[in-house]
Amino acid sequence: MDAAGDPIDAEFLQRFFKTGPGQYGEGDVFVGVRVPVTRAIVKGFERMPLAEVSALLESPVHEHRLAALIVLVRQFESAGKVRMRDDAARAEIHAAYLDAVRAGHVNNWDLVDTSAEYLVGEFLRSGGPGAGDGDLTLLDELAASDALWERRVAVLATFAFIKAGDAGPILRLAPTLVDDREDLMHKAVGWMLRETGKRVDRELLTGFLDECAPRMPRTMLSYATEHLSPAERAFYRALR
Repeated sequence: MDAAGDPIDAEFLQRFFKTGPGQYGEGDVFVGVRVPVTRAIVKGFERMPLAEVSALLESPVHEHRLAALIVLVRQFESAGKVRMRDDAARAEIHAAYLDAVRAGHVNNWDLVDTSAEYLVGEFLRSGGPGAGDGDLTLLDELAASDALWERRVAVLATFAFIKAGDAGPILRLAPTLVDDREDLMHKAVGWMLRETGKRVDRELLTGFLDECAPRMPRTMLSYATEHLSPAERAFYRALR
């Protein structure tokens, strides 16, 4: 990973991911590896032992942690294949991921968005030992966390359900997050609401908006209504 880095890209990425004082990525370190290159490198290490992946997730270098998460997702997907399903491996990967999240190692939006849908959302959605038989208590706990990235993990985890036609989890979490102060949460919740309207049921989206649009942050509302007609977007904006 380090050998593939570029100092110019590293400087750009540190600005792009807001690593300055007081910003959401404060103190993060980049070596300048773009995502397609990271994914290409990871292909040679997809069978890395879980203990080594967890160690890589503790690296101070952002691209190292992203590579570790890509490995985890690929191992999780492999363990979930119909003819080779390994529920014990899936549960172990899920637990290792949660440990990393709670330790603060999954600490930027790209890291969350690469992993949460699969390592939390799909794990809960598809069941198996340790998944809680559809229990969404874990999402509730993450959504109530003081840590921004844990809350974003909760929201992005609902994407797995939405893609399967189930808007229940996001409609469960969204009302509690309408008052979140973080812009990155406004974007995440609005994005998942938009996907609910696109992939599940448009009326579920508009029903939520009818009730909650008056108190939704501008960015959240903008994301949620992106695929509605201009007249509908204007109507919901006016409710604010």
